[in-house]
Amino acid sequence: MILFIIILIRSAINPHNNFVWFLEVLPALIGVGLLIYFYPTFKFTNLLYVLVFLHCTVLIVGGHYTYAEVPLFDYLRNLFHLKRNNFDKVGHFAQGFVPVLIVREIFYRQKIVLKRNWLSFICVSVTLSFSAVYELIEWFVASVTGESADAFLGSQGDVWDTQSDMLMCLIGSVISLICLSRIHDKQMEKVKLLNKNTED
Repeated sequence: MILFIIILIRSAINPHNNFVWFLEVLPALIGVGLLIYFYPTFKFTNLLYVLVFLHCTVLIVGGHYTYAEVPLFDYLRNLFHLKRNNFDKVGHFAQGFVPVLIVREIFYRQKIVLKRNWLSFICVSVTLSFSAVYELIEWFVASVTGESADAFLGSQGDVWDTQSDMLMCLIGSVISLICLSRIHDKQMEKVKLLNKNTED
């Protein structure tokens, strides 16, 4: 938590665009706020807390520089002669990679979905729906604020930016489930046993 606050404060110092910084950092603040609020009644696995921190770091870095101008990805763009700064795609990959496990943990531990075959499908579907809502929010902000939202959208002239953003979210969510489901299951079982012992 302390490290999150330090990174957040550092990102607020001379950001590329104050308005964009606020828009990009807001989801991280809301997410962390919700985790703190529900902590007494619903503690997530350690895996999820680590992943949420990493996701928040991506959001905060994107907020400081704007997603289209993160220096490391400018360097990679020039090095590999890419058409654009691809940090935006990293952000949308994370938008699938981390939230899908949040949905998975809530749905499984709250016994909303118990059949494993359906759990993965539903978790990916819910994650993609959140991604779609986020794209609608971006569109709304762009419509209301006009040119000042260009840096927030980060489309960099790509007419298929929205579709590729959602594709990256889909890829991130599927890879997350493939790579981390077993580890996640073990940690959820530990939390279950811990809660049971606490109740006893």
